[in-house]
Amino acid sequence: MYKFIEKLFTFLYPIFRKWGLGSNFASYLSLLVNIAILCLLAYAIYIIFRLVLVTVMMVIAQKTKTKFDDLLVTNKTAKYIAHLIPLLFIYKSVPIILDRYEYWEGVFGKLVGIYIVILILWIIRTIFNALRDYLKLKPRYSDKPIDSFIQVVMIVLWMVGITVIISKLFDIDQKELLTILGAVSAVIILIFRDTILGFVSSVQVSINDMVRIGDWITMDKFGADGDVIEINLATVKVRNFDNTTTTIPTYSLSSDSFQNWRGMLNSDGRRIKRHILIKTSSIRFLEEDELNKLKKIQLISEYIDSRKLEIDNFNSGHKIDKTIAINGRNLTNLGLFRKYITEYLHHYPGLNKDMLMLCRQLQSTSHGVPLEVYAFSHDKRFENYEYIMSDIFDHIIASISYFDLEIFELPSHDKFIAE
Repeated sequence: MYKFIEKLFTFLYPIFRKWGLGSNFASYLSLLVNIAILCLLAYAIYIIFRLVLVTVMMVIAQKTKTKFDDLLVTNKTAKYIAHLIPLLFIYKSVPIILDRYEYWEGVFGKLVGIYIVILILWIIRTIFNALRDYLKLKPRYSDKPIDSFIQVVMIVLWMVGITVIISKLFDIDQKELLTILGAVSAVIILIFRDTILGFVSSVQVSINDMVRIGDWITMDKFGADGDVIEINLATVKVRNFDNTTTTIPTYSLSSDSFQNWRGMLNSDGRRIKRHILIKTSSIRFLEEDELNKLKKIQLISEYIDSRKLEIDNFNSGHKIDKTIAINGRNLTNLGLFRKYITEYLHHYPGLNKDMLMLCRQLQSTSHGVPLEVYAFSHDKRFENYEYIMSDIFDHIIASISYFDLEIFELPSHDKFIAE
């Protein structure tokens, strides 16, 4: 091959000399013609190999069952390899064409060599991109931060490539260059601080299974509330529920607090935890006639009878003076309402009866007594979950007046003016 290239680009100069042309003129003319021939041959080689490689790759992709070769075609790997072959031809030809011009031979030789290194890195990049897309099609790897690992490998390869380029460009021995790079490692670490932190965080995220692609996460610090759509070396992309995209530094996942809703989505229900504030002044003991009226509420009718019998037996057995309501045991409107809500929750079809379900009283505040519903809905989808929760509290708010209770509300501006 080398002898053929040598004969191809050295036969013109003797011919021009035989024609009676001067040495310098014959040299420059042969140089121009050789460059033109080199360009035409390189372009022809590129077209031929591009056609052959792309065609062969497409045929193989159609005949095989694996998707990897299809992704190699999509990422144009064959096209970049076709660029490499004429470049190697040029790299071998330049020293022969520029044999009489040592300076330019060195310059063009370095430029072509640098371009070959960059092109090789680009080919490796397309192969890794195809590998990334292929792994994402596999359920086993679809939620793993593959982008991060590929980016780390590419960064290492680019650093090696840059080392080779610098050594070629300035004729520095690679061992000496590595010594120099070691001396300025502190500067390199400072420049690639986020990259290094991102890599460490990506490993931690992957090993500890903290976040997967598709997880719903909430991170108030960055205003993120939605699904993770991408995890790479530097950032994690979250598509919020308002269709905006929030970008979070990867290392923040290991250094800051965030909420991952995967456990809820994988569980048997989504938690409902909401309370209403009961006006303290509206809480009181219930009279006999009020209990008889409330017995018409079917969900607590049997409870009132059994509870009233139990209380009456206790009071009579302990000779309690019931002329004053505070003596002995009594039913309160808040306690009965709390029992009603509990029964209502147990009869509500949208809740998971196998999970915790209760209505509880929280610590009193300056705004009243919080009465909290704690339950789990069967349906975990956002819109259905919100509908179930709203439907329950619609009923609770509407039914509170039957127990002669009041919900705490701050006075309106009009009320202040009227007073």
